[in-house]
Amino acid sequence: MDFALILVIATAVSGLIWAFDAAILKPRRTHTAGQGDPAREPVVVEYARSFFPILLLVLVLRSFLFEPFRIPSASMMPTLLEGDFIFVNKFAYGLRLPVVNTKILDIGEPERGDVLVFRLPSDPRINYIKRVVGLPGDVITYDAGNKQLSINGEAVELELLGPYEGSRSLQLGREQLGDREHELLHTRGILSRGGTYQVPEGHYFMMGDHRDNSQDSRFNEVRFVPEYRLVGKAERIWMNWRWPGDGGPMWGRIGMGIR
Repeated sequence: MDFALILVIATAVSGLIWAFDAAILKPRRTHTAGQGDPAREPVVVEYARSFFPILLLVLVLRSFLFEPFRIPSASMMPTLLEGDFIFVNKFAYGLRLPVVNTKILDIGEPERGDVLVFRLPSDPRINYIKRVVGLPGDVITYDAGNKQLSINGEAVELELLGPYEGSRSLQLGREQLGDREHELLHTRGILSRGGTYQVPEGHYFMMGDHRDNSQDSRFNEVRFVPEYRLVGKAERIWMNWRWPGDGGPMWGRIGMGIR
């Protein structure tokens, strides 16, 4: 279901009904109504007049400013947890028209280390969230055995911090991507996908922070993400809710910025 398309159609239909009534039908009702009898507004026009401003506001906010997303998996741990609800900045990389996704204003470009939402190249109906590792023209190498990332022949600085929350299998690390420092997870005993990748112009190489539990640009289903598939930059967690039986909300995560 394309919610953006449904929202555009609903806004357009309600706006057209309201405008048509105001320009043509309402004057006719007023003219034909008997003296002292108010011109009665049809129910469909009343609903259109009530909902159009709300739909238009939601459309503008969602298309050009911020859009909410829910994190459905553990691929971005420890930065983002399953059950986090986040706001995505839709204008960080330029303004795009809803549905057709055509850029109408170029504002900025992704930087190495940004966490962003993009449409899966192999199925644009699906949204993914990962971290930008490779920029256009970069050569990315990931040594799965040593769990070492290299960019353009230079090893990325990695500091191992110890077990993650007492886990025997998860190892917490801290990585430096350009000017951005972030935490990541490695899983002992698991050999994830590795290799060397040349990033084409106009594309980006994305990786999850949970390196051994992330389907990202190392896999053919994702590979290199074209610029026109970018949705926006993840900015802040506005809610965390784990379903009943999983402990409920994690209140301390509400309001956290995403680094």
